[in-house]
Amino acid sequence: MKRFYLLAATAFLLGIAGFDAAAQTTVRVGWCARTITTAAAPFAVAMKMGWYAHDGISVELVPVAGTDCVKLVATKIIPYALASVEPLAILRSQGVKAKIFYTAYQGNIFGIAVPQSSSIKKIADLKGKTIGVTAMSSVGTLIARALATSAGLNPDLDIHIVVAGEGAQTAALLRAGQIDALSQFDTQYALVENAGVKLRRLSTSEIERFPSNGFLALEETLRTNRQQAVALAQGYAKGTVFTIANPEAAIRILWEIYPETKPTGIDEATALRDGMKTLEARITNLKLEKSGVSKWGESSEKNYSAYTDFMQKWGITKVKVPANELITNDLIDEINDFSQAKIIAMTKAYKDK
Repeated sequence: MKRFYLLAATAFLLGIAGFDAAAQTTVRVGWCARTITTAAAPFAVAMKMGWYAHDGISVELVPVAGTDCVKLVATKIIPYALASVEPLAILRSQGVKAKIFYTAYQGNIFGIAVPQSSSIKKIADLKGKTIGVTAMSSVGTLIARALATSAGLNPDLDIHIVVAGEGAQTAALLRAGQIDALSQFDTQYALVENAGVKLRRLSTSEIERFPSNGFLALEETLRTNRQQAVALAQGYAKGTVFTIANPEAAIRILWEIYPETKPTGIDEATALRDGMKTLEARITNLKLEKSGVSKWGESSEKNYSAYTDFMQKWGITKVKVPANELITNDLIDEINDFSQAKIIAMTKAYKDK
């Protein structure tokens, strides 16, 4: 049986090789961070397995710092972004007609972390402390300010937010005592730990059930390029199924498609171990169980509505933006029109190559 699936997968890939690359439409997607990381594995898998090529598209990830990702979609510089909901809520209240049509991270990837030995135990202890974010335009900045406010602090006076960069750079600043805490996200925390600084997440139970990033586009784009949007999200969904089923293979594919993601200066076994740790941090939030939905990309209006309450209450948005203005599940059935069982079988066969 394994041989059958292996042959089937090989035949599938050989068939994809026959597609005319020139006929593919390049689709630019905002990657809302400065660098492409292990979290891009589902995209890499979709590219490697030929799922995007089969649908006539070629995906180009465009690294853009934080909230600027959504601005580029709003101004039509790029058609899509794998963006978080907070900047969308801000711009939606200003008249930007865009929606998340596929929730990729069903669990909240953000939160506050401190070195394991830190005396900081709760959000209120951040008074007078310096918090490192990946960029001032990052969602981490919005989250740090909101959580500080919810703990009774004045985010303009009681905390200091500075740019700490990513991964090893952040770890170096923590070791030097130049920053006291981080407001970043799951995979960045794994990268910091890979760089030798053990972290402890502060309790942020009020945001843990809220969704994070999803595919976002202008409503006009979803009307005029519906099939393209479906193809983009479906390839990612298939890549997600593959990545969860075989993270090691997903990492090796990622290194092939995006060579810059493979660490240098360490042996491959260590690089793979660190990559697995980083990817597993994200896989936790990719799973559907995080929000209780049943289909890939499905957006829980209940969870989004609760988050819009939080955002308005603690100053991320000036007004409450209704959840149905931020999300749509209109494309979800089409996006999920594939066999998960076949993808998993192909994944198992791929491991034997």
